[in-house]
Amino acid sequence: MRMWLAIGLAVLVLIAALAAEERSGLLSAGDRAPNFTARLHDGTTVNLADILSRQAVVLFFYPKDFTSGCTKEVCAFRDRYDRLKTFNAAIFGVSGDDDLSHASFASRYRIPYPLISDTDGSIRRAYGALRLGGLVPFAKRVTYVIGRDGVIHLVSHHEIGIDEHVDEVFAVLERWQDN
Repeated sequence: MRMWLAIGLAVLVLIAALAAEERSGLLSAGDRAPNFTARLHDGTTVNLADILSRQAVVLFFYPKDFTSGCTKEVCAFRDRYDRLKTFNAAIFGVSGDDDLSHASFASRYRIPYPLISDTDGSIRRAYGALRLGGLVPFAKRVTYVIGRDGVIHLVSHHEIGIDEHVDEVFAVLERWQDN
């Protein structure tokens, strides 16, 4: 009985530590967004500073192409993409998948916005989106809204409440429009 109690307690401590780690390292609202240059799934490159000179950016990190939660998240942004464009905001999805995977994923689900292949983890690292400091190769599920001033205005981190990312993004964009 004591052994099972000890094992149960150890599992609870491990779960609590992993939950705390999920939020550690993330950037905060008010931080300057790290600049990056990245290759998109269509082979072109993008530089964050160049995009911010014209429009705000929604940058969301997701673990893996073709998984159920990630497909749901990517498609949730797809389904509201036309509305997003009315706010003069660009959107980019980021994962560690390569260009070929992203191109296939984007084609299958008719994704109208670019996906960034962060195969070396540099963008995920800069934004605190690597799990366990990079020991686990998948991204944390986190969304940043970056204003044209280069400042992060929203950090949305929900591993399970995927729809909350999209709702929180639109709440920020609507506040900007009202001002």
